[in-house]
Amino acid sequence: MKVILLQDIENMGKKYDVKNAKDGYARNFLFPKNLAKLADPSALKWLESRKKIKAKKTEQELKNVQETASKLDGLEVAISVKAGEEGQLFESINQQKISEKLKELGFEIKKTQIDLKEPIKEIGEFPIKLKFEHNLEVEIKVIITEEK
Repeated sequence: MKVILLQDIENMGKKYDVKNAKDGYARNFLFPKNLAKLADPSALKWLESRKKIKAKKTEQELKNVQETASKLDGLEVAISVKAGEEGQLFESINQQKISEKLKELGFEIKKTQIDLKEPIKEIGEFPIKLKFEHNLEVEIKVIITEEK
C-alpha cells in the first residue's frame, strides 16, 4: 500500500515521502497515529502543493539567512571586561556573552551558532566563525578590551 508520510519516521522515510508500507502496518499503526495517509490521486495533488509551499518557504529562509550573513561578515564586535594588570580577564568570554553582545547590536544569533573552541581568557582580537543554516559560515572579529 502506498502512503504519504506526514512526519519523519525512523527506518522508513522523511516527511512528505511516498513509501510502500505493508497493509497491516499502515492500517493499524501509521493511519491511527496520523503518521501517514493513503496515497490516492487527491492526496498526491495535495502533496505537490505542500512541496511547492515548502520550497518557497525554504527559498525565503535562505534569502533571510544570506542577508544576515552578509551583514555580519567581517563585523568587529568590541567587548570590554574587567582585567588584571597582566591582561588576564576576571571573567571568560564564552558563546553566551558573544551572543548577548550581537543581540545588543541587533542580530539574533544563538549561542549554538557561534563556533568557539574554548572561552576567551585574555585581551586581544579573536576571529570567530558563525554557522548558519544552509551551510553558510561567516567570520567576525571579537575585540576584547579592558574596562576602564
